[in-house]
Parts: sequence; C-alpha cells; structure tokens
Amino acid sequence: MSLIVNGETVEQSLIDQEFSSIKSYYESLAQVSCCERDEEFLGYAKENVIKRVLLAQEAKKRDLPVLKKEVDEALEKMKEEEGGEAAFYAHTGLSPEGEKLLRKDLAAKIQLDKFVDEVCGDDPEPTEEEIRAYYEEHLDDFMTDEEVRASHIFKSLRKSEARDELYAELREVRRRALDGEDFDELAKSHSDKPEEEIDLGFFKRGDHMDEFETIAFSMEVGEVSPIFSTHWGFHLAKVTERKPPVPRDFQEIREALSQIMVQEQRQERVQALADELKQSATIEDEEAANVV
Repeated sequence: MSLIVNGETVEQSLIDQEFSSIKSYYESLAQVSCCERDEEFLGYAKENVIKRVLLAQEAKKRDLPVLKKEVDEALEKMKEEEGGEAAFYAHTGLSPEGEKLLRKDLAAKIQLDKFVDEVCGDDPEPTEEEIRAYYEEHLDDFMTDEEVRASHIFKSLRKSEARDELYAELREVRRRALDGEDFDELAKSHSDKPEEEIDLGFFKRGDHMDEFETIAFSMEVGEVSPIFSTHWGFHLAKVTERKPPVPRDFQEIREALSQIMVQEQRQERVQALADELKQSATIEDEEAANVV
C-alpha cells in the first residue's frame, strides 16, 4: 500500500513515524486510549507528510545551492547531540553507505530550510502592543508551576525482615501526628534521613520521585499522608504550604513571546504555501482506494 505524491512514492516509515508522534502527543494529554482514534491519527499523519513532501519537491525545483560545509556542520551537530562521534555511530549503527544516505537527507533538509526562509522573507518584529496582547490572550500557557512544601519521614527497607516492624512504627507515628504532635519533631526521632532532609522545601512536579509527588500534590495544607511505599522504603509526608500557579512576569518572558509569535507567523505562511501546492498536486493513496 503506497502513498504517491506527484509521482514520488512516500516511504511507509515516514507515515509510521508521524503517526506514532501524533498518537504519543494525544496520549500525553490523556485524550486517547488504545486504538480508538488510530484512523483519525493516520489521516493527520498522511496530511502532514504530504505537505512536507510537497514543500521538499518545491524546494528541489528552486535548486537552491547546498554547500558541503553546511552538510558537514549539520552532521557534526547530530554527532554532538548523541554525545560524540563514537556514541553516534554506536547508536545509529550507520554503515558508510548509510552515512551517504544520511548526508543526502541532511542536504535536502537544508535546502528545504533555505526555501522556507526565502518564502517567509524577513520576519517583522512584533510591536510591544502586539506582544502584550498575545501574552494576555494566551495567559494560561505562561503560568508558573504549581509548588508544594512538605515534610517527610522515611524508613529504609534494606532489611526486608524488618518490614512489618517498620510499618507498625510508622502507623504509630502517623497516629501521633494526627493527634496533634509536631510532625517535624516526630521525624527527628523516627526518620532514617538526616534532620536537614526532613523539610523538603518547595518543589514542583519532576523534582522528586513520581510516587512521592503523586501523594504530595493530592494533599491539602496541614494534611498527613497515608503510609506509602516506593522501592526505597516506607514514607510519610505532611504538606505544609502550597504555591498555586500564577502568570509569569511579562518582562521576564517578553523575548520568548516575540520569538513564538515570529515562529507562528512563519508556520502560517508555510502552511498556506503547502495548501496551495496541494491544490494542483497529484496524490494517490492506494490504501484509501482499497477501503470499501
């Protein structure tokens, strides 16, 4: 089953990669389960790939020059991102022939980038008023992270035979904390962590173990958690403060906002060009043709 754009057969791997990327994105938003929207995502993937192929074909027609030096620099950047030349070849398993194909792909990408730059021209800098308006319109996208502050009691499970004893000890500690005893004072006597690690200070998601954060961010200020376990041991936590998300300071992110706006303008122009090219393109989708 093939997708053919203006006589050029599109590799199935390109569609598969785009499909996986789209599905992963929606899964990260918890908007999909299993395969319920696969047909929809496949349609998105084909549409995206078709437009990229059309743009690449148009760039090739313009025959914009690509220097060997530019390809060398792009390849070196890839190697740096992989941790060096040795790591790059170990991870990719590239043969000399494979590297030739990679250099060809890089040259095509550079040519496409030059074509996009030519189409978009010089990007005008948004005015202060435009940046401010964009900020206010998209305020939900520029919030600080929610943070909580918590104190922590930890019992190590290195000795598995002591598991029941440690659990019973923490049950008693939790009971005393719920009865009003000072949590941090109890921690000084019962936690396996040093005193300076009882108060964890403020933290956001991603700063600690997922199991710990799941509990901490679900609690109210002053609440003592149930006893919970990780592969390290048993835990007991008390949330002492919270910082809700607030809008980030405009001046702090002004330059980033300007760059986002310029990039969005470029994407709109490129999208409009791709839509225009598609109107006069010959596209054959054998898979769609075989669907009854």
